[in-house]
Amino acid sequence: MSDDTGGKEVNLGEGMELKKRTKYLDIVTSLRKDIESGKYRSGSRLPSEAELIRKFGVSRMTVVKAIKQLQQEGMLNRRVGSGTYATGTSLDEHKTFGLLIPDLGQTEIFEPICRGMMRSPAVKNHSLLWGNAFSATEAREDETEHLCHHYIDQGVNGVFFAPLEFPIHRDVNSRILRALKQARIPVVLLDKDYLEYPLRSDYDLVGLDNRHAGYVVTKHLIQQGARRIAFFSREFSAQTVEHRIVGYREALFAEGLEISHDLVLRGDAGDSSFVDRCLRTTKIDAVMCANDHTAANLMQTLLALGVRIPQDIRIAGVDDVRYANLLPIPLTTLHQPCADIGAVGMSAMLERVSNPGLPTRSILLGGHLVVRRSCGEGANRLSQGR
Repeated sequence: MSDDTGGKEVNLGEGMELKKRTKYLDIVTSLRKDIESGKYRSGSRLPSEAELIRKFGVSRMTVVKAIKQLQQEGMLNRRVGSGTYATGTSLDEHKTFGLLIPDLGQTEIFEPICRGMMRSPAVKNHSLLWGNAFSATEAREDETEHLCHHYIDQGVNGVFFAPLEFPIHRDVNSRILRALKQARIPVVLLDKDYLEYPLRSDYDLVGLDNRHAGYVVTKHLIQQGARRIAFFSREFSAQTVEHRIVGYREALFAEGLEISHDLVLRGDAGDSSFVDRCLRTTKIDAVMCANDHTAANLMQTLLALGVRIPQDIRIAGVDDVRYANLLPIPLTTLHQPCADIGAVGMSAMLERVSNPGLPTRSILLGGHLVVRRSCGEGANRLSQGR
């Protein structure tokens, strides 16, 4: 179809879609202007959806979309059964941050970290964008990059990024961070760096002090009488595990115990033949595991092999996941302060946004040891990690 001015062909479907987007933006712009001008002060009730539908001549879906946009900007607050109210937040005060966490929903620590961000006093009127759930397949890398560019298109004020572990394409983390840097969007890394240990990138990092965690757990095993302690992890573990191994070795050194490459066991904790071979060749009396998941698998394998826990071998982990106290032998573990990591991460982001020239920071939090029967002591006694 051609118009009368330039003969340009117009797709009617595209024209209708453009009109819908324009109407949606008209509502957003109008309400935003009314709030910033003081027409709707903080706590003032806005017109109902029905009133907005009549005023702008649009569908309910278009009104809902506009209100949701202003909610994300922190300018509106919807109260169920009551209505929509202005928060009085100006665009200068409000900031929006994107969460780029591929392991969210698959690794236990990230959900409480995000909750810690949301409950932090520092968040105030700012918004967190979660994006969609990530798949557990190879497509996760593409999904992560797609969400990164979505955040860039939205013009977020910063991104919290938990780098992908063991990416199929080794440069995917670098591509994501390069795109955010080119868009001048500040980044705070969560849990780990994207460079392999001991290298360190020039981005702020907030997470657990993994080196100290390795030291605390190993020292506890020593205090329980262990003298030949192994460290068990899967092959090609995350760099956080390498930090824990450093702490494990420091504890052994401090007590004058053997530090041997042969005592760092890397393999499948569920492989009974591998575990049995390790037991016969190392003659260990305790194991620090890279995390609780590894410890749970190793515990099941040891019990199946007839090994008594803790009488024959003491075992401990890191994370304090929900099921740690429900294992056949309740697991001694180091509790990650996930909520605190989230709150500190939010404060670090706001500081970075307001002062881009700050030097790169590693903000590492200490956890506390949760002592249970897997090390030979009574259940649920807490011991401070520092």
